[in-house]
Amino acid sequence: MERVAEKQNILIQAVVWWILETPKEIISAWKNFLKFNLNYFSVPLLLRTLFSPWRRYEIYRGRGFNIGKYIETFFSNLIFRLIGALLRSALIAAGIIAEALILLAGVFVFLAWIAYPLIIAGAFIYGLKLII
Repeated sequence: MERVAEKQNILIQAVVWWILETPKEIISAWKNFLKFNLNYFSVPLLLRTLFSPWRRYEIYRGRGFNIGKYIETFFSNLIFRLIGALLRSALIAAGIIAEALILLAGVFVFLAWIAYPLIIAGAFIYGLKLII
């Protein structure tokens, strides 16, 4: 690649860098941000354990037959699972919202990078019109 770069004009190298190399890097960084966000909020893990008890709180009924103890244990464990599902759902929603914001920011950065030369040229022409 160095030999090819030595033979090219610096303007061609700049255009190749601007149009081909840097957009690949932007997309790669964007993908890393999206992966990091999913891991940060643990979305796949939270989806797998959605109805697990919160903080592994469980009540065991003990030995013997007592219908009241069965009902109390069942509803206590049901409440712990509902709390777990509620809190995990909130974290999943926060992760998905953050993912959407990262997605929008990535689109904005990518389009801004592509449009930046046009913005500079337009600003230069506008400045020349103001002077003349």
